[in-house]
This record gives sequence, structure tokens and C-alpha cells, in this order.
Amino acid sequence: MKPAFVYLASASPRRQQLLQQIGVEFRLLLPDATEDAEALELHRAGESAQAYVQRVTGLKLSAARRRLAARGLAPAPILCADTTVVLQRRVLGKPADTAEARAMLRALSGRTHRVLTAVAVQGGRRMHAALSVSHVRFAAMPDDAIAAYVAGGEPFGKAGAYAIQGAVAAWIARIDGSHSGIMGLPLYETAALLRRAGLRLA
Repeated sequence: MKPAFVYLASASPRRQQLLQQIGVEFRLLLPDATEDAEALELHRAGESAQAYVQRVTGLKLSAARRRLAARGLAPAPILCADTTVVLQRRVLGKPADTAEARAMLRALSGRTHRVLTAVAVQGGRRMHAALSVSHVRFAAMPDDAIAAYVAGGEPFGKAGAYAIQGAVAAWIARIDGSHSGIMGLPLYETAALLRRAGLRLA
């Protein structure tokens, strides 16, 4: 029998909205207070962006599998993803504070960067994975626009200190790749992985 839903091991509202967009029924499988989810996202010195985002996604999936078993939940595919922003070879994670958010946006202003989102689905004993790579070009963003954007709070909790679906879109001159991937879950690749894991999609 084909599974009727997928477990989403992510608290991201954007990933939830994107799954809803393609009609995927999901249940959240989130860390509890004993798990240090942020520790999984630490970047290793010298690690490439591609290796980093795929490693972190694998760690998230392993943690979610343990969580599912420990909670005795009904079996179903598990979906994990991780997104990172890369400027040249520099990985830009989530800004820790206002100063870091402003510095990231100043670095991105007037330049092209990459957004990598790795996706992994555990279906039964098999793991299926994909990587989406997109290029984003920022127009020159003046300091007052950066300050206003940061003051609005949107950069926090976002890799690279921005959300493409938010107000900063007024400064994005071009994208080459997956808009949903830049948001945090590339829908084409995700749908293909879910089908491979046995989920029936429209």
C-alpha cells in the first residue's frame, strides 16, 4: 500500500507551504528539547558548500529516523532538507544578530551568489537524495534599504540573511534555477524523490 503522507522533519513554514502547494499531506517530525538541532548545521573548515549542505541534510535525516523510532510513530517516508547561500566559496549561514545580517546583505549587494538546497527522503530502507543549485543576482542595495530590511526582522533564521519571497525581492535582479529551491525546498526534485519513495502525487 502506498503511504498516504510524509513526515516533514523541518519547522520551516516555507517548506510546509511548498508541500501544501503541490498537495502533499505531511505530519511534522520535529526535535524535542533534548536535541540540539542547531549543532547539526555547524560548518567544517575547508568543507565545500555542496559537501556541507548534503552532510547536514544527511545528519538531519538520521536524527529524524531515530526520532520516529523512539516515538513509536506509524511508518511513512521522512523528508529533510537544508539550504545554504554561497558567495564565491564563503558559506553564509543564518545571521546571529543585526550586525551580521547587515554585513551579509552588503556582501551580496550588486553580486551573484549561489543557493544550494539538498533534499533527502527516507522511504522504507532506501534513502533518495537530490541537490538543487541556483544562482541569484542582487542589484546594488543601498545601506538604508538594508537597514530597513533588517529592522523588519525577516533576515533572521534565513541562510544568507534574506527570504526571496519577502520584501528583498525588490532588489533581486535575476535568478537562474529553482525559485522554490531558493525558498528552501525545490519542488521538482522533491516531488520526484517522494514518488520514488512510494508517495502518490497528483
